[in-house]
Amino acid sequence: MKHTKSLLIAGAALLAAACNDTVLAQTADDAVGTWHGTIVSAPGSEVTLVLYVTKDENGALKGQVENAYQAPGNMADIDTITVENGHLSWKIDRIGATFEGDWVEADQEWKGTFQQGAPTPFSFDKGPPPPFPVIEGMDGVWQGVAEMNGAKLRQMIAIRTVPERGTVVIYNSPDQLAMGIPVRDLTIDGSAVNFTMMSGLTMFKGMLDEARSELSGEFTTTLNDNVAKVAFTRGENMDQAPPKRPQNPVEPFPYKAEEVSFANPQAPGVQLAGTLTLPEGEGPFPAAIMITGSGGQNRDEALMGHRPFAVIADHLTRNGIAVLRYDDRGIGESKSPTPYDSATSADLATDANAAFAFLRTRSEIDPQAIGFAGHSEGGMIAPIAMADNPGVAYAVLLAGPGTDLYYLMASQQRLILTSMGASEQQIADREPVMTAMFKAIGSAPTVEAGREAARAVLTPEAMTKLGVPADFDKDFIVGQVSSPWFAYFLRYDPVPNLARIRVPLLALNGSLDLQVPAEANLAAIREATTGNPDATIVELPGLNHLFQTATTGSIGEYATIEETFAPAALELIGDWIGERFGAP
Repeated sequence: MKHTKSLLIAGAALLAAACNDTVLAQTADDAVGTWHGTIVSAPGSEVTLVLYVTKDENGALKGQVENAYQAPGNMADIDTITVENGHLSWKIDRIGATFEGDWVEADQEWKGTFQQGAPTPFSFDKGPPPPFPVIEGMDGVWQGVAEMNGAKLRQMIAIRTVPERGTVVIYNSPDQLAMGIPVRDLTIDGSAVNFTMMSGLTMFKGMLDEARSELSGEFTTTLNDNVAKVAFTRGENMDQAPPKRPQNPVEPFPYKAEEVSFANPQAPGVQLAGTLTLPEGEGPFPAAIMITGSGGQNRDEALMGHRPFAVIADHLTRNGIAVLRYDDRGIGESKSPTPYDSATSADLATDANAAFAFLRTRSEIDPQAIGFAGHSEGGMIAPIAMADNPGVAYAVLLAGPGTDLYYLMASQQRLILTSMGASEQQIADREPVMTAMFKAIGSAPTVEAGREAARAVLTPEAMTKLGVPADFDKDFIVGQVSSPWFAYFLRYDPVPNLARIRVPLLALNGSLDLQVPAEANLAAIREATTGNPDATIVELPGLNHLFQTATTGSIGEYATIEETFAPAALELIGDWIGERFGAP
């Protein structure tokens, strides 16, 4: 972020204040206290953050951040926080969240950019957020199922009255990927219950039974006239136990787990941190380097309590194969001078090759038996890295793309929207708009040119077809799909790099994968690798994108399935590597 230059004379400072410019007099003491601000995270959806800044016993700043309404009382500790020359900077490493902002005297706020993925303009104002009205007698978790266009969609309303916050109401529909949506204007008039969401675009009207334990009614959406009937039943437990994850590895392990770090010489300032698991014995061992999917992720590719890379590493290491898994650059304990989403898949491929070079320095590892195992985008990064690294001994592609990326995005959206209850007409309306926007971004010579071209696609009619108000902020939509990473992703053709691979290759997909559909992508990989004498292509029945045994494959199922990674898939990967590189 651009820093305001220091002012050398008092007159200039007064002029700057008069002109509502940033004032640099703020110090660490001035930042101490409670601050709040709100992000528009989706059309009509808001996230309010509360920043608590204090000092430790040595006088150094420390802080915490709270999601005021979605997770009241749950504090995220800030790893680094500084105030210098009127500039506030803080970072939470484990979730890749940062804020950079300057003090604006006239507005009495820290104004700047919040980043957790795409950068978002954000301001912190002094004091806590204003409370909501208190609604008596509705606290609890209300759960039900709505049916829309043949899809059964789980619904949940969590109502909690919190001191200093009032009655906070949050709506979740995991099957529609609608989580933590603030509910507004909750009213009770006798037995009648009404509320709105998404800036009034979605409304609920219902009736309570006499015992006030059931709530029956319907949702209506003004943009497309959708109507969904639902019957909610109230449960009292607001703090539900986390779902079971029986496959997550638990110490003590019958192998060695070592914390390691290594630099990427092709990316100055990038220092990657990870875990190397080594089987019992002296080795040298074959090794797998795990490469995560899209979005900044930690070494375990942790998601909804699942830790799939930890589960894979545990299985392989117990079977004589060493595993290196690492936090993505700028995530967890890995360092990067630039935000994660400024890196393209090609940049991330250099991180994978840095991991390879590190393993070659380890005496416990067989230098002729080091391979890549990438999931989702990681299955795209692996072939990119291999194009510049002839020493890689094998590749395991877990739900890696093989088709044209425009086709992949279109098929992915169609399958996911269908699972979320969208009608054929809604999908047909949306597809050409998204395809035009993707092509505008992917064909542009620069990221900014792509953004401008995408904005031009978003006419009022196009916005309506996307299901958002015609006057909604175009930059919010464009910002989700116009990062350097996304532009590279859209332009990438998987076929040439796949065709270059002549070492053993294993490509797996689940038949219920809605994100990288198995049939088309495995067929494309099979066609691209016809010149490889040892290419194994397998579709695993009944598994989703995470390789869980699933019912529908919908993203909403990921959290509810206890299984993290199907044992049959684990055995297939371990046996395939072991047969070719023979654990000692």
